[in-house]
Amino acid sequence: METGTILIVDDNKSVLASLELLLENEFSTVRTAANPNQITTLLTTTSIDIVILDMNFSAGINNGNEGLYWLKRIHEIRPTLPVVMLTAYGDVELAVKALKNGATDFLLKPWDNRTLVQKIKEAYNHKSNRKSSSKSKNQTAGSGNPNKPEMLIGHSPAMLQLIKVVNKVAKTDANILITGENGTGKEMLAREIHRLSPRNPRPMLSIDMGAISESLFESELFGHERGAFTDAYESRPGKFEAASGSSLFMDEIGNLPLALQAKLLTVLQNRNITRIGSNKVVPVDIRLISATNKDIPEMVKQGLFREDLFYRINTIHLEIPPLRERGDDILLFIETFLHRFASKYQRPEMRMHEQTIEKLRSYHWPGNIRELQHAIEKAVILCEGNVIRPKDILVKQTWKPQTTSTVPNLEEVERQAIETAILQNNGNLTATAEQLGISRQTLYNKLKRFKP
Repeated sequence: METGTILIVDDNKSVLASLELLLENEFSTVRTAANPNQITTLLTTTSIDIVILDMNFSAGINNGNEGLYWLKRIHEIRPTLPVVMLTAYGDVELAVKALKNGATDFLLKPWDNRTLVQKIKEAYNHKSNRKSSSKSKNQTAGSGNPNKPEMLIGHSPAMLQLIKVVNKVAKTDANILITGENGTGKEMLAREIHRLSPRNPRPMLSIDMGAISESLFESELFGHERGAFTDAYESRPGKFEAASGSSLFMDEIGNLPLALQAKLLTVLQNRNITRIGSNKVVPVDIRLISATNKDIPEMVKQGLFREDLFYRINTIHLEIPPLRERGDDILLFIETFLHRFASKYQRPEMRMHEQTIEKLRSYHWPGNIRELQHAIEKAVILCEGNVIRPKDILVKQTWKPQTTSTVPNLEEVERQAIETAILQNNGNLTATAEQLGISRQTLYNKLKRFKP
């Protein structure tokens, strides 16, 4: 029996009971939680050695985003803690995404008892190695070699001009808005800005504004006192307070609802916060870096984004060009990602076939650098030999009109457009609806109609 403590987080009480029964003879202590909101308290009050985390908690949602959000929160609190993801909706795409985000391993429901126990024990017994690799992976811009860039810059004219501007503004405290398509590296650019700033001795803090519910907004950003609300078992500073003296990166700020924009604007204007449940005003000194893939000026025109908040966050605007406009920079990314994942998955002899490189160069990469990274990682994992060939690169080809005399009907064209948009947005239906210019409910209705 292992002497450690295992935490199992799943909203299905039958799953919790089954896993507890299975693992109570393997670990000295087994803790369970049906609500992921308990994770923060358990990790800060209990010595947990390994976590089994479900990837979906809300009924009808199976994209794994909830699990990935809580995986990130766990590693913010305990960066080296091994986390094994558990889901009934797993596939290679989701497994790779979980591993890429720091998961130790991945298991599917229904599980094989012997395999599950073996993988959990392996993750527990290798936690010291996990700690070392996690430190390297999560090293902040304020640590390590301050002269080493955090992001791959390349030599394309657009990127060289961008970095020239970055070098000028990084040394100031000006608020910066970074825009660009999904997957272009907006967070990496934010870390590069922080690395070059006088604030780099302290780590940059990040928060995904699109992942915060309205009920948790004030607690996450401004903090709370013990007893301020249900499950507030201890006082906790918010992101603004924790980032004081450093940089705060707000990703997906274009997804922030109007009602919450006013609260954010007030804090940015006054540069102080008040925790929930407290009357004490706490001054904060942060450098704000925001990012979005949305057209904020257009949102302002439509009344979806406050104009005063836009001007507050947009002292300096930096636009990252898409990968398809960066010329031979893609070769740098191919080489870097191949080396990284060949090392990670212990396949040092891996190399790219010339035709594979041509396929990678000719593809238009709607998902940009993230999609390229994802494609190479999957190829390294799934390739049966040491040479990655074109067939090993699993990219989503976009639809092209057929060069035949047969003209598709409108329903077929609509179906194809929706399928292509879903592929390009990696199954994200909200982003798909936005790209198609329709509401999410309209998209759902059309998908139901297309079902056989």
